[in-house]
Amino acid sequence: MRRFFRHPVRLVPLGFLAAIGLGTVLLMLPAATSAHRGTPFVTALFTATSAVSVTGMSVVDTPGYWSAFGLVLITVFTQVGGLGILTGATLVIMVVARQLGLRNRLLVQAETAEFGIGDVRRLLLGIAATAGVCEVAMTAVLAGRFWLGYDYPPGRALWYGLFHAVQGFNNGGFALFPDSLVGFARDPWICLPLAFGTIVGGLGFPALFEATRQWRRPGHWAIATQLTVWGSAALLVVGFAGLLAAEWSDPRTIGGYDVAGKVLAVFTQNAVVRTGGFATLDMAGVDEESIPLLIALMFIGGGSASTAGGIKVSTFFLLGFTIWAELRGEPDVTVGHRRVATASQRQALTVALLSVALVVGGTVVLLLLTEGLPYHRALLEVTSAFSTTGLSTGVASAVADPGQLLLTLLMYVGRVGPLTLGSAIALNTRRRLYRYPEEHPIVG
Repeated sequence: MRRFFRHPVRLVPLGFLAAIGLGTVLLMLPAATSAHRGTPFVTALFTATSAVSVTGMSVVDTPGYWSAFGLVLITVFTQVGGLGILTGATLVIMVVARQLGLRNRLLVQAETAEFGIGDVRRLLLGIAATAGVCEVAMTAVLAGRFWLGYDYPPGRALWYGLFHAVQGFNNGGFALFPDSLVGFARDPWICLPLAFGTIVGGLGFPALFEATRQWRRPGHWAIATQLTVWGSAALLVVGFAGLLAAEWSDPRTIGGYDVAGKVLAVFTQNAVVRTGGFATLDMAGVDEESIPLLIALMFIGGGSASTAGGIKVSTFFLLGFTIWAELRGEPDVTVGHRRVATASQRQALTVALLSVALVVGGTVVLLLLTEGLPYHRALLEVTSAFSTTGLSTGVASAVADPGQLLLTLLMYVGRVGPLTLGSAIALNTRRRLYRYPEEHPIVG
């Protein structure tokens, strides 16, 4: 048992389990609900997991079901989950770097330049300061808009601004409105701060710190930063164009909006779809052509060491570069005039294939548990849970307890699984003193 806890990496999933357990117990208290009744165990567990894993998926009407105390709990656990993910991922990277030996440690530090400099305290303070500044700025803008634009009393406006700012930056997705942000889809003072916070929180601090520190020399960025920043920008453009084209004339979503309203609603939805969880489009009414695009964007997710979920942008685009190099018959995979280590290629492939297996397997099980559920809706719900996005077409609240427990498990695995898996792979890397004879089996 002592050997199991030797690596701090293994404490990360246990820490999330402890937070989920505490959140479940507190949310089951009568004081946590507006009706002052005890919450059923599955509902409390689902909500606590959703908050700690910064998913934002809900099986009840968040503003109507939970009391002020319950909403404060959700806010606190979302903040704890978000900062826990950031600091946990950061510390894991540092631990892994120190466990790999001098040669591999230098390689890791080259790919995560910010983590190779300074002490843990300075690094964690930088993370906390960045999160604090972003959330304070978002709170100020949102609270001002709720107060001056919608005549909310100052105290209520401040609470609404703070709640949604925390959810936005941490990519949580809980909202204090039954329709999420659909009612504010054409309000730039509400949508743009949340879209900005979600993008920043979803980039990841390795990429964010290096990109801001060397913004004049993007060619000198590490491969991980280049893949994350340019890949995220490409996904924003492609997702926006595809979603706008699919929903342009849909009367159930943006068909009745003017051009500016359509652009704002789709831009915001596209900005948060990869893990933010807010909805400016009615998810139950989106066109079936949009669902594959939404599923793909959710599955990819955001940046490494961020509040975002999914297989990560760098993983997705690294696989793309690997395929491109193979199609061209090149011996090495290169990104920005740098050669990608073979181990990194194998790790990306492992994470992607295991994630595909979990999503497909989860979808099959959910279909077996829920009679009459359309497969594309089941796939969207499972992908949303696994990628910790939180978008829902209403399936989560409609399925029975076994289905909700399945989604709960997927949220937890999707949150800590890739981090734990990647760390385990890195820590288990070893050099053999011999190699077997090489053979080229037929592929395809």
